[in-house]
Amino acid sequence: MQLLNVGFGNTVMADRVIAVINTGSSPARKIKELAKQAERLIDVTEGRRTRSILIMDSNHVVLSSVQSDTIAQRVAALQLGSGLSEYREMFKSEREEEQK
Repeated sequence: MQLLNVGFGNTVMADRVIAVINTGSSPARKIKELAKQAERLIDVTEGRRTRSILIMDSNHVVLSSVQSDTIAQRVAALQLGSGLSEYREMFKSEREEEQK
């Protein structure tokens, strides 16, 4: 389970995020409004301007004040970090075999 920081100490489970979208388009505003009507809107902006919208696999919509590009970079860093740990484990087991 990896947690993704979406601003102000708030996190979501990274593997449950379906999409991260900008807020400028009409469809994005429609998604926000529909989620609000269905009581599935989670606002973690703490009163600041909404800069990205995260759509979760549970049909919840999370409003964040972090840019969508920044969130995408954080997701990539999480994926790279897990890839590095797998590489380290593989490298460690190869070194142990060489030492035998």
